[in-house]
Amino acid sequence: MNIRRTMKGRTVLTAVAITTGLVLTVAGCGGGGDDDKPDKTASSSSSTTNDDDGKDKESQAPGETKVLAESKQGDISLAITSAVRDSGGFVTVSGTVTNGGSRLWVAADWRGDENELRQNASSVAGASLVDQTGKKKYLILRDTEGRCLCTRFVGGVKSGETAEWFAQFPAPPEDTTKVSFQVGSMPPAAVELSEGE
Repeated sequence: MNIRRTMKGRTVLTAVAITTGLVLTVAGCGGGGDDDKPDKTASSSSSTTNDDDGKDKESQAPGETKVLAESKQGDISLAITSAVRDSGGFVTVSGTVTNGGSRLWVAADWRGDENELRQNASSVAGASLVDQTGKKKYLILRDTEGRCLCTRFVGGVKSGETAEWFAQFPAPPEDTTKVSFQVGSMPPAAVELSEGE
């Protein structure tokens, strides 16, 4: 019995470590793909403006992340803040989910219907990308043990809280620049893909 608990604890710790590593990797590589263009937010956040009365006034840059697409169903709001095509042949989509309801939300219908994905409870495992132009659906990537390359909401998302998430998919063809992100019974969210480094 103790061995089973130890193994389960190690599995959970391994999943948390992998998820954290992937989130950090995505955050580090999640550029907007506009490397040739000057960064307007960087220059405006550190600039000072001169008022008409001669006083220097520091301008403030917005601290919010840009939302590329949103989807809402009932009390649950999903925001996509990044959809990056990486050189490894996959797409990483990330964002936030907000529970605006009064109860704990456990993403029950987000884990997917496939038998292989059933062990990915309380996760984004059932998500997919749909390429309308190429008429193809891309299912979430998974490891050899059937675990999705995605976020698990361990313990759920409490009322009024927001949680970050990510999910990885096979990359559509290079000429595909727009896809629809679908998960559970949420309405599809159209998002433009950006190129990673």
